[in-house]
Amino acid sequence: MSDVERLFICSVHRFPMEEVEPAEAVADKGFRECIHGRPGSKRQVSMIAAETLESLGAEPGWVKENTTTRGLDMKQLHPGQRLRIGEALLEVAVPCNPCPRMDEIRQGLQEELRGQRGWLCRVVETGQVRRGDAIEILNLEPETKSIEHKIPGSKTVGRHHHGIRYGSAGDDGSSKDAGIIRHRV
Repeated sequence: MSDVERLFICSVHRFPMEEVEPAEAVADKGFRECIHGRPGSKRQVSMIAAETLESLGAEPGWVKENTTTRGLDMKQLHPGQRLRIGEALLEVAVPCNPCPRMDEIRQGLQEELRGQRGWLCRVVETGQVRRGDAIEILNLEPETKSIEHKIPGSKTVGRHHHGIRYGSAGDDGSSKDAGIIRHRV
């Protein structure tokens, strides 16, 4: 079981995060009154595991996260997955890469956080989020779309959506390594 441990907003750049209870997640914006969230941005709500902070000797809110979670395995999340947190619906967007400002908090913290800084999410549905709210992963595998580019003179073999694949079918139906470039979006 994973849940929300702490909630924060940033009212002024480069100042400490302000703890809030509850937080209102606003669709395509982020937490109400947090200056980090912007319409159309992938960085509307950031989240990090409390377990990561504890292993680094960092306090919740220090690394400028909006949401500190407990019990959520961040390494199991993927872009496109949707999370129901309280009344809000979030979509995992991109990994949160630690910025040089982390070294202003504690020298070396940027490097210590590399690969474990958590995720940036978009807000899909507005709703209240409170400490103790369960975090439910709604789709275990992210939704993917397939894009297919046909190179003139080749025949399509079929669709593929698990990365990049090259291939074509010859006039006799045999498979060859040229012709179609497919990639995940």
